[in-house]
Amino acid sequence: MTLRVLGVDPGLTRCGIGVVDVERNRRASMVAVGVVGTAPDETLDRRLLVIATAIDEWLDRYEPDVLAVERVFSQLNVSTVMGVAQASGVVIVAAARRGIPVALHTPSEVKAAVTGSGSANKDAVTKLVTKILRLDAPPRPADAADALALAIITPGAPEVALPWPLRVLAAHP
Repeated sequence: MTLRVLGVDPGLTRCGIGVVDVERNRRASMVAVGVVGTAPDETLDRRLLVIATAIDEWLDRYEPDVLAVERVFSQLNVSTVMGVAQASGVVIVAAARRGIPVALHTPSEVKAAVTGSGSANKDAVTKLVTKILRLDAPPRPADAADALALAIITPGAPEVALPWPLRVLAAHP
């Protein structure tokens, strides 16, 4: 039995989306990855609608067991934080409408689970996501790799009711 996780790295300009199947033995395989983009000169309501429509399509097409979203964290740029929070809200509501549980992870939690260091850079995360998923090439842009990283680590999250007992919490074998 596998657990299908849809990971989302939210953002208004680029929203990374990745789908991963995680087997009982913790072996993870990429199903799909992509990025939804919106133009900064578009109105906020239009940008959120584009993200909402895309998330609805991904949820309907891939039917995940759980959704993983990067938790909004404080930055100096309030406008960026607001945009990420608004995009996150759209994504979380889409999952809630379908009864899909949502796991939230901070960027440092994701980095620590994938690389062993909560202060790892994006290149290190991308490199290990590529290795864990046995990909021929790194997922690009970084938002796509981050979405896959979120999906990889989520089966160990307390919000997730696994279809099997969890014995290994490490994100990689």
